[in-house]
Amino acid sequence: MSSKPIRKAVIPVAGLGTRFLPVTKAQPKEMLPLVDKPVIQHVVEEAIRAGIGSIILVTGRGKQAIENHFDVAYELEDMLSRRGKTEDLELVKSITHLAQFAYVRQGEPLGLGHAVLCAQHAVGDEPFALLLGDDVFDEEDPALSALVAAHEATGHSVVGVQQVPREHVSRYGIVNAPQPLGPWWNVHTIVEKPSMEIAPSDWAVVGRYILTERIFEHLQNLKPGVGNEYQLTDALAMLAMEGQLTAAPIPAKRFDTGNKLDYLKANVEFALKRKDLGNDFYEYLRDLINARG
Repeated sequence: MSSKPIRKAVIPVAGLGTRFLPVTKAQPKEMLPLVDKPVIQHVVEEAIRAGIGSIILVTGRGKQAIENHFDVAYELEDMLSRRGKTEDLELVKSITHLAQFAYVRQGEPLGLGHAVLCAQHAVGDEPFALLLGDDVFDEEDPALSALVAAHEATGHSVVGVQQVPREHVSRYGIVNAPQPLGPWWNVHTIVEKPSMEIAPSDWAVVGRYILTERIFEHLQNLKPGVGNEYQLTDALAMLAMEGQLTAAPIPAKRFDTGNKLDYLKANVEFALKRKDLGNDFYEYLRDLINARG
């Protein structure tokens, strides 16, 4: 089935990050580092690896640090140039040239569906990727690109899914199980944070989507739900009823960086993969574990 190419990605970053207080009192949670690179940059680079060149960030109050991170830093670049720090200078410049960046303001915290709707005029009438910043995937395996392949084959909107422990289904949007398991399957049921007893499966939506422009029509007609928020899952359920929603498993390992323990695990694993840090860090961890018995 022919489909339009995915040229744009929407990344909502307007959340307050209350799970990481007090560090997020004056700093966006998306700027928390995985070793020496902020979480948001990992998400942006994932979109770029999937062939996307235009990034739309849905921001809110207090998020200027994100815009500054991807902007030109004249004073810093001048200082690095004058001091002959060529490698650092090229690193700083490369961040600015990762992609084309646009910023849209979400004035009120009215939910993920509302955040996506805020980006409509920047997206236009074409399919787009949606990446949630809390979920970061191992860079060695495909994540978003697996959804792009499913969209190109079906022309549908696509949700990225992974199996989770049955006792964790109440934390996620859950879709029906595949029959049988394949590279992707049609979604006819999607439920937001169901109890373990009524969940249709243990396949959870994990923060990666390819959405057609049809999603905006459903979002515009939504009524606010729990917490007076507009739920993206409600609009996705309408796509499922129309036979226009596909689930694609993501093979890459996922880290929920909005969770403190997972955030710490991500830092350890990303550090161990670094050529400049991995061996020394491994030896430190080994000695620390041995010392603790």
